[in-house]
This record gives sequence, structure tokens and C-alpha cells, in this order.
Amino acid sequence: MADLPLVVPSPPRRRSDRWRGPVLFLTRSAGGLGLVLVLAAIFGAAFAPHLTPYDAITLNPPDRLQGPSSSHLLGTDQLGRDTLTRILYGGRVSLGVAGSAVLFALLVGGTAGVLAGYYRGWVDAVIMRVTDVLLSFPAVLLAIALIAFLGAGLTNLVLAIGIIYTGPFARVARAAVMTVREELFVEASRSLGSRDWRIVLLAVLPSAAAPLIVEVTLRLAYAILAEASLSFLGLGAQPPTPSWGMMVADGRRFLALSPWATVAPGLAIMVVVLGFNLLGDGLRDALDPRLKSR
Repeated sequence: MADLPLVVPSPPRRRSDRWRGPVLFLTRSAGGLGLVLVLAAIFGAAFAPHLTPYDAITLNPPDRLQGPSSSHLLGTDQLGRDTLTRILYGGRVSLGVAGSAVLFALLVGGTAGVLAGYYRGWVDAVIMRVTDVLLSFPAVLLAIALIAFLGAGLTNLVLAIGIIYTGPFARVARAAVMTVREELFVEASRSLGSRDWRIVLLAVLPSAAAPLIVEVTLRLAYAILAEASLSFLGLGAQPPTPSWGMMVADGRRFLALSPWATVAPGLAIMVVVLGFNLLGDGLRDALDPRLKSR
């Protein structure tokens, strides 16, 4: 009779080990800095009415094009509105549009990618050919064409940005599912007679979620840039609603007189995009087992 393999139990996990990963993520990676920047932007947008005494829409012509001062930390725009106030309120539009668009792209593209990677065959072929068509167009040009067809407005802006990022989510989801669908625990679930939807939800998706989480953070950065670009062209939020891209477009005519009206919202875009990129890089390092082993 052959000897059974000896199974050596692993030592019990100490309570302090649970927090080692999050602590290292916050202290020893750029992801911690990215998380701080993202949380600061969300906090400023959520509590904008409590962080500034000014209104983002009310005009005040006597104070137009003022420089930074104790009463207006980032100066005023061409209509006398406080620039810092409009940046805080504009964060609501930019972050809201980007978050809604990425959520739409995740639900539609992620679902399509999961179906393509799990079922393969003609389902995979049809979904991937549609994805190839979407990816063959430049993102901004496709968004401009969609908004020209649907009309300007925040709802149509969300749909346009969400559609252009559906393809990348489908690609990432398909690749992640294809690496998991042949694993032994998935085969065991099939042999036990589990339904496909149950296998996908309880076995495949939890193991394939890491690359999708990283993709969400990176696409949020791209979505903010897309929203700012389209608002700069007048295809996003309409006046007097504040938006970072529209603030840059309005202030460029007065760049020599009051550069802060343009520089400040541009810096806001840069900082938030940098935060999401650093957060995505940190999450990739934390969730990738090959990088964690190093």
C-alpha cells in the first residue's frame, strides 16, 4: 500500500497579518498617495456647500478676474465667481459623470466579456467582433459623434463615455475569465451539476475580479479626461453648471489677465487623474500574485 502524502498544516495566521497588506499598500506604495488624492477630491465634491461660503452660480461682476487673496484663495473668474468654489462644485460633475460612465461600461462590457470568455465559440466571436469595431475608432472622436447624434447634456455624456470604454472592459473580463474557466474548482462545480450562472457568480467572478478592479480605477482617470475634453468643446455640462473642462475653456480667453481661472481647474484635473493612476498601479501591485510574491 502506497504511503499517503504527508500534509503539513500551515501555521495559524496571526491577527496582525490581516492588516499587513493594507498597511503596506498605504505606506510603501504609490497607491497610498493615490488613495489620499482620490479621497480628498471626493470629500471636496461631497461637502462643497460646507467648505466655501460662496455660490458657484451667482454672478458678482465687481469682483471679476481678481487674483488669489484671503477672501478668494484661487481668485475669481470673468464673471466674479469664486474659482475655488466652482472647482469644488465642478468636481461633483466631473467625478459623477466619470463614475457613472465607468459603472455603465463595467456592467455592459464586463458582462459581455464574461459571457465571451466562459462560453467561447460563436458567442465569443460575435462579442469580440463588436468590441473590435468599438476599439477601431478613436475614443474622443467616437464620443463626439455619439453626442452629436444624441445631443449635448450630462446624461448623453455619460452614455457616450460609457460606450467608448465598453470595449476595454469586455477585453479585460474575457481574458480574466479564460484564465479561470479551466481551473479544477470550476470543473468540480460543473461535474456536480451546478448551473452556469451559479458557477460564474460564485466561482469564476471572484477569481477574475482583481484585473477588473484595477481596470475600473484606470478607466476612471481616462473618463475624467474625456469629460473635461468634451466639456472644453461645449459638449458636456452646459452653463452655468460648473465643470472643470468648461472652466478651462472659459478662462483661456483671459489667461494673460487672470491665469488662475484656467490654471486652477487644470491642476484639479491633473491631481485627480494622477490620484486614480497611482491608485490603479498600487492595486495592481497588491492584487497581482506574481508581484506580491516578489
